[in-house]
Amino acid sequence: MEIITNIKQLQQKSISWIRQGKSIGFVPTMGYLHEGHEALMKAARQENDIVILSIFVNPLQFGESEDLNSYPRDEEHDRKVAEENEIDVIFFPSVDSMYPKPLSLELSVVRRADVLCGKSRPGHFDGVVTVLAKLFNMIHPTSVYFGMKDAQQIAVVDALIKDFNYPINLTTVPTVREKDGLAKSSRNVNLFDQERIGAPFIQQALQYGRQLVENGEKNQAELVKKIRQFLENKSHGNIDYIELLSYPELEPIELIDQQVILAAAVFYQKARLIDNVVFNEKGEKTLG
Repeated sequence: MEIITNIKQLQQKSISWIRQGKSIGFVPTMGYLHEGHEALMKAARQENDIVILSIFVNPLQFGESEDLNSYPRDEEHDRKVAEENEIDVIFFPSVDSMYPKPLSLELSVVRRADVLCGKSRPGHFDGVVTVLAKLFNMIHPTSVYFGMKDAQQIAVVDALIKDFNYPINLTTVPTVREKDGLAKSSRNVNLFDQERIGAPFIQQALQYGRQLVENGEKNQAELVKKIRQFLENKSHGNIDYIELLSYPELEPIELIDQQVILAAAVFYQKARLIDNVVFNEKGEKTLG
């Protein structure tokens, strides 16, 4: 495994591999690697000749109320996890190398960003697409890997790849879950005992909604109402949102007649958890 911090060196390596006809799998992260990241690395390893993992805490993704400096970091742990997952290259750039001076051009996400979690994080996805555009031009990956837990991010990346004609396969990996169905997250450790007991009901509520569609429910408003009632009766948290939108377009709909995402976010005392399920108009799960 090689650790690269220099952009030109990374570009030269990538160009060399491409000329040799090798496929490159790319896993972009902000580090502090966990089992969700490992699932992405395993998928990339199975499908590509070369796997590149980037670790970069991107300042453009952080809003005014979000503390960039408090974002968890553990470089030694990340190197160990990457090595265990047979990563070929870790790209570990500095902020100064990625943004040596103020950008002359800015990317702005005009669709798919102002719903779900994006409503409370203005500018966040602008930062995501900016850093990904730079990384894609450095690495020229064959495929890029994201987890379905961050389904809105996947929708935004899908738009970036299609709108800017990147010759990249977007590969989605199912959400990694605990045995009781709770989506794995570093935030789960912040749940109190009773909150941890109720947290799996987020996914159960979403699956309940999917089953309602499978049984014939087509009205968006009625579906969301029933899911909210289910979750309020089961969970110990405060619901931030329950939304049902077209996917990946993330547009409002009234009737469920296409692929949709049903997503929820719940506040607990020291954590905010998100989850989702993507299915078609018959209620059949289609992603993740």
